[in-house]
Amino acid sequence: MIRSLIINPGSTSTKIGVFEDETQVLDKTLRHEADEIGQFATVFDQTEFRKQIILSALKEQGIELSSFQVIVGRGGVVKPIPGGTYEVKGQLLEDLKSGEYGVHASNLGGILAREIADEIDVPAYIVDPVVVDELIPIARYSGLPEFPRKSIFHALNQKAMGRRYAKENGTRYEDLNLIVVHMGGGCSVAAHEKGRVIDVFNALDGDGAFSPERSGALPVGQLIHYCFTSGKTEQEMRKMIVGKAGFNAYLNTIDARIVDEKMQEGDAYAKEVFDAFIFQICKNIGAEAAVLCGKVDQIILTGGIAYDKYVGEEITKRVSFIAPVTIYGGEDELLALAQGALRVLNGEEAAKEY
Repeated sequence: MIRSLIINPGSTSTKIGVFEDETQVLDKTLRHEADEIGQFATVFDQTEFRKQIILSALKEQGIELSSFQVIVGRGGVVKPIPGGTYEVKGQLLEDLKSGEYGVHASNLGGILAREIADEIDVPAYIVDPVVVDELIPIARYSGLPEFPRKSIFHALNQKAMGRRYAKENGTRYEDLNLIVVHMGGGCSVAAHEKGRVIDVFNALDGDGAFSPERSGALPVGQLIHYCFTSGKTEQEMRKMIVGKAGFNAYLNTIDARIVDEKMQEGDAYAKEVFDAFIFQICKNIGAEAAVLCGKVDQIILTGGIAYDKYVGEEITKRVSFIAPVTIYGGEDELLALAQGALRVLNGEEAAKEY
């Protein structure tokens, strides 16, 4: 049995999990008050503060640090890398600490994992960070060389759900062609060809379907005109596109459950927005089917919105002619991180070099 400590830092909380192989024995969210976080000038200055909170939580649960064989952190914003499990050391650790490629609370996942692992002399890993990039060369073209398409998506959950489907069906993720659709605060639709994500609609800033709080792709000409005539700053425009867009812009909510409730109560506009969201997701699925030359073994719907029965049924109606649809609601990130470490420690795959 391999016991692992999993660390997933967010902006105002740190989620931790303790696993014995794939069985979770502790699931705890350590919340941080605004005044506690506010005393630190940077995200990286929070390292010792969060570390001590984690160690105190384990002590309160009667869990000895020496009982762990591995520590796993949520992957942060580093250089684009292929999917897999990476040992936190050398340049990877330096890039997490420096914020050269981006500053996000998730950077602390690998940093905290390394610091805690060093206390008990065990390996520390990150698994499938959001910057996983396995795009084929032609997928990078946008139409202007100044704007190459980038791979930013829910890599951890997408690949975990691909592997889950493969395991449940007696095959290997590396032997399948899948279209995986993550639907949460942001949405990403990706073509998985034999274990590699060869094309994906960027989940962050201006690609693919709109989501509860993001605009997705916008008419470029109209966007340019608006930027030069609205008087908004670049920061205000970014917030408008990521945060104030999607469901939030149309219905003043980022909760798909509320949209569904409005629709069930007879709100025709809420239904139209929901249907437009579904319509755009299905267009993205169709596009990725073409990327895979129509050779799609399964379409997988995941993320929080995948729990919604109406969304699942309507997407299935539109795309089941391409391939059968499987729905895995939610995203079990802690388990996905634990599984990434287990694959390495059990000899199923080698840790990747950064």
